[in-house]
Amino acid sequence: MSKPTLDPADVEYFGRGRWENPRFWNRLGGQPDLQGKKVLDLGCGHGSLCVDMAKAGAARVVGIDLNPRLIEFAKRNLEINYPELLGRVEFYLVDIAEFPEYEFDLMTSKDTFEHVMDLPKVLAAMRERLKPGGRLYAAIGPLWNSPFGDHDTVKKILGINLPWAHLILPQGWVLRKVGQRVGRPLQSYRDLGLNMLAFRDYQTILYNSGFEVEFFRPNNSRHPVLRMFALLAKVPFLTEYFTNNLYCILRKPLDSA
Repeated sequence: MSKPTLDPADVEYFGRGRWENPRFWNRLGGQPDLQGKKVLDLGCGHGSLCVDMAKAGAARVVGIDLNPRLIEFAKRNLEINYPELLGRVEFYLVDIAEFPEYEFDLMTSKDTFEHVMDLPKVLAAMRERLKPGGRLYAAIGPLWNSPFGDHDTVKKILGINLPWAHLILPQGWVLRKVGQRVGRPLQSYRDLGLNMLAFRDYQTILYNSGFEVEFFRPNNSRHPVLRMFALLAKVPFLTEYFTNNLYCILRKPLDSA
């Protein structure tokens, strides 16, 4: 039987974790102590962050996602390239609200919350599955009202490289054109997996989530453009349009059940 192979494009995307994962932790103040911890990664994608956390000493790492192709890649990649982690890292195609495990020490979510349609429900399910005092480390972005908050949908599909194109161009026209390309009718950008939440929406949802907000930083980057954005975002009527990303650490209160 021939050895299973992996799609080179997926392997390349997985490899981006070499620089994306350290950047994720650096923007959150550094990687926490993972030694012996039980960890869950929501929206694990190709599984790069899960593998890195296991390498950093986590005793058990669970990656969950709703994309069957990515979960299949993550499982096969683990078997082929990281057999020493089998039994410590597992990947599941499941909604967090239906996942049967609890008592996690720590959770992560990188560039996933902007695709979650019912974020309050998902945060509640994550909080329920954390130990009291457990932390959730999250990176969110690009946010909907930022220059490319449509995740380059207009650029990739229609070839229009225009900042805020999803806000400037008539939505009906864009969705009709995109629908023709993807072969199905679209009523909203939500049909493309974007929840269209603005910065103020995230702020309200996170601070009303039942978590203690330990860290909350928009436009968290050393990139000169985002540093300029951070200055422009201080102007009240520009805040929504120049807030590109959001990094936060949420802690489950010790007195939570």
